[in-house]
Amino acid sequence: MKLLVISDDFWHPAEVVEEGLSPLNDKYDITYMRTARDLLTPEYLAEFSAVLLWKANTINAANREPWFEEGVTEVGPEEFRAYVENGGGLIVLHAGNCWHKGDRMENLIGNYFITHPPRCPVTVHFEESPLSEGCEDFTLRDEHYHLGITAEDIEVFATSTSHETDTQIAGYTRKVGKGNIVVFTPGHVLWVIRHPSFLKFVENAVKYCTEE
Repeated sequence: MKLLVISDDFWHPAEVVEEGLSPLNDKYDITYMRTARDLLTPEYLAEFSAVLLWKANTINAANREPWFEEGVTEVGPEEFRAYVENGGGLIVLHAGNCWHKGDRMENLIGNYFITHPPRCPVTVHFEESPLSEGCEDFTLRDEHYHLGITAEDIEVFATSTSHETDTQIAGYTRKVGKGNIVVFTPGHVLWVIRHPSFLKFVENAVKYCTEE
C-alpha cells in the first residue's frame, strides 16, 4: 500500500516524523515528502491510498513562506478536497492541525489551531472505536493542542488532558465524499510518535481510510 507522508516546517522538522514512523517502513510503501509545494501534483497525489499530513502552512523548515500560493502551488486545499471526495484518505497529525481560522484547509479538516501550553505531561485517552483498537491510554510530555472545531459531523475517538483539568478533543473522524479524514493532535516529539499506541493508531487510521 502506498502512503504519502508530508512533513517539515519551521517548528516541526521532518527528521522527527521520519525517524518516528520508521518502524512502519516495512509495512507500507511510504514516500516522505518535505517541499510539497514544488513536488506534488494532483496526478501524483492520486497514486497514494492515504496521505499523512504532518505540516503547518510553511514551504519547509528553511522557508517560512506560506505553502499554498495561487498560480504557483499545484496541490492546494481544493485539490486535497477532491482527493478525499474521490476516496482518498487524509490522516492529519499534530502539525497538520496548525491552520489558522479562515485558512482554506480549515474547512476541509474541520478545525483551526488556537494555542498550546508549554510542553508538559499530556494524557491521551482513547474511546472505543476502530481507530483505537489495540491502543492503550498513555501519558508523555508533548505539546497539548487546543483546537477550534468547526466541522459539525465529527466522531470523536480520543481526548487529551494536561494540568489535571485541561481536556481537549485529540482525535476525530469525518466523512467527505467517498473518503475519510482522521485527525489526531499528539506527536510533537520522537518519544510520542514511537509509543506503541501511537504507531498502532497510525496503522488503524490507514486501515480505516483505505478499507471499503
